[in-house]
Amino acid sequence: MQIIDNQILEAVRFGDEAAYERLFRAFYPRLCGFAATLVVDREEAEEVVQTLFCRLWEQRDTLEVTTSVQAYLFRAVRNASLNHLKKVKIRDAYKSHNLTTMKQNHEFQPDHAVHSELRQALEKAIAELPEQCRIIFKMSRFEELKYKEIADKLGISPKTVENQMGKALKVLRLQMVEFLSLTVFLFTHVC
Repeated sequence: MQIIDNQILEAVRFGDEAAYERLFRAFYPRLCGFAATLVVDREEAEEVVQTLFCRLWEQRDTLEVTTSVQAYLFRAVRNASLNHLKKVKIRDAYKSHNLTTMKQNHEFQPDHAVHSELRQALEKAIAELPEQCRIIFKMSRFEELKYKEIADKLGISPKTVENQMGKALKVLRLQMVEFLSLTVFLFTHVC
């Protein structure tokens, strides 16, 4: 049998598709059965064996078999199955971690009182902006208009809109600094 195996393997090395097909037909069912005992799922087992045979064909010219072809193929399926299980384990751990993280982030919602206080402080800070600054800020942030659209509506240049938005954001940052530190504190202690 070893002589026949070696002849088939030599033919495969030289690109003989018929020899490759004979090798595939001779071992595929048994290798799938063996892989199924390791990875449990029959479809995944078939995928492991098919991938192995594809790789065998792609790397046929560098293939070195020191044992029988059967021993080589079963060892290769065993290694491929174990690698597959490692990948599945890593993938499942990653999914589990992501689900846990998403659940924790979804469950985290700032205290209603803090949220309400933040909203009131923001409304107060916006109300204290100079009139043109306030109008431009509201059009940009609440109506979601672009600077050019705001400029056209107010009859001013886009550069003026840009300058007024910069001024508004600077003032709001200064007035809302205490809430920024609270937000950073909450996120660093919850996550």
